Amino acid sequence: MHSLAQSPCDEAVLRAGDESTACDARTGRWVLAAAILGSSITFIDGTVVNVALPVLQRELGASAAEVQWIFEAYALMVAALILVGGSLGDRLGRRRVFAAGVVVFALASIWCGLANGIGQLVAARAVQGVGAAFLIPGSLALISAYFPKKTRGRAIGTWSGVTAIAAGAGPVLGGWLVESVSWRWIFYVNIPLAAVVLTIVALRVPDDRLDPTKGRTDWWGVALVTLGLGTLVYGLIEAGSAGFDEPRVIASLVGGVIGLVAFVVAEGRVAEPMMPLELFRSRTFTGANILTLLLYAALSGLLFFLPFNLITVQGYTATMAGAALLPFVITMFLLSRWAGGLVDRYGSKLPLVVGPFVTAIGFALFMIPGADASSYWTGFFPGVMVMSLGMTTAVAPLSTTVMTALEEKRAGIASGINNAVARTASLLAVALFGLVMLTTFDANLDERLGSLALSTEQRRQLAHDRDGFASVTMPAGIDAPTRAALEASIRESFVAGFRVVAALAAALAAASAVAAWLLIDGRPAIPPSFPGTSLRSLPTDSLLVSERRRT
Repeated sequence: MHSLAQSPCDEAVLRAGDESTACDARTGRWVLAAAILGSSITFIDGTVVNVALPVLQRELGASAAEVQWIFEAYALMVAALILVGGSLGDRLGRRRVFAAGVVVFALASIWCGLANGIGQLVAARAVQGVGAAFLIPGSLALISAYFPKKTRGRAIGTWSGVTAIAAGAGPVLGGWLVESVSWRWIFYVNIPLAAVVLTIVALRVPDDRLDPTKGRTDWWGVALVTLGLGTLVYGLIEAGSAGFDEPRVIASLVGGVIGLVAFVVAEGRVAEPMMPLELFRSRTFTGANILTLLLYAALSGLLFFLPFNLITVQGYTATMAGAALLPFVITMFLLSRWAGGLVDRYGSKLPLVVGPFVTAIGFALFMIPGADASSYWTGFFPGVMVMSLGMTTAVAPLSTTVMTALEEKRAGIASGINNAVARTASLLAVALFGLVMLTTFDANLDERLGSLALSTEQRRQLAHDRDGFASVTMPAGIDAPTRAALEASIRESFVAGFRVVAALAAALAAASAVAAWLLIDGRPAIPPSFPGTSLRSLPTDSLLVSERRRT
């Protein structure tokens, strides 16, 4: 990952003797604009696609597994390549790698919009993930390179606030585009933003210094982690419809485990690994990453299925479903600064135990609404708000813990690994939660179908078409009362699965609180004897926003 200790502006400072350099004045605002707009492309795209998935499933006739792959293809590439994207920026130039990521992401977005089938869309999403893996670390790397230390923290604070607003606006924008224009425009909307970013980079951001000797790219690690995660996810997704006794499922699960074990072994032997294993000798760093894996798996797994519940079962429009999570984004935005100060006063352990535990309560509240929740405010809003408060309490302290668990010179790689862990958690969670959802849905629907007056042919058709979550095609020839009863059974079966998903999310969040209690050092980051000091004055402040990007 990039280092914050050295930048063209910092070198100018050393030569000039002060930090009022022409470098900052000439390029700062343009670099910040490019970084914000570039990051916003990925944040908007991620939240837009999640809200649009139920519509994509209906319009493309996709199965549950295919819908999962729309998300998973993107997530797999980002999780596997994000560390490489950061290191390539150091070697080949941050500006160059960032711009390449924007170009790849934009071209893949066009491909997504033009896709005429689910297979093409999944392939295009994978290419989008490659672009994002270069773009995401590149945005902060540009700020680190072109802002002197005196103003760098303020610049990244601005980046964090604006991109949080973009992430919050994404679902509402996506819902409106899906309803008013076409699902294809949720991808086309990336193109004008990408064009503006590339224009700024070409005209206003100068080339940074290349350092081709700065490490080697761990391509063996990339190949093994991609193979391991990809085959493991494939096995989990296919197990939902084919069962665990299917040979291809068994082979995929075994192959995935072998690939990941081989990745760990290889990382301990190569000279310059993408994930140095010695970092995990720190008990606190290990605990922070276990917490990240469990907590973000819970969050991603639940939020993947929430739009399906709201749109397919509850009858929300896509815009309404997108707006349902606005309280989450607003709470994170408004209270992040307060949460960052918790470590000053109480140390890392307390907020990292309390925050995930409160989040677990929020996840559990999603088990309450039934298939006919009459009001968002009494049905889903309580869970959204409690979850928001818990996540806000945990996010900034988690960032601080990751940054301070190791010596300062390793802050960049620590942030990169923690970011990769969070994205891996999302990747695995959607596959695992999908398996849980489909298994529970099938069992409940089988039980409910026993009381309905359906012919053998109608039951056979239902058995064939039931792999689409709640989007089950109605058999031909059923009367109105039976149809209404069948639709109610499908909705109730989906809600039963969603409740199990919410319970699993709550259990994982609670387990992350236990991990924090057992592994993370509880000492305050700033000694109480220095009451005027805050986290914002630490040298590593510019990386403290890394966790906020995941929301």
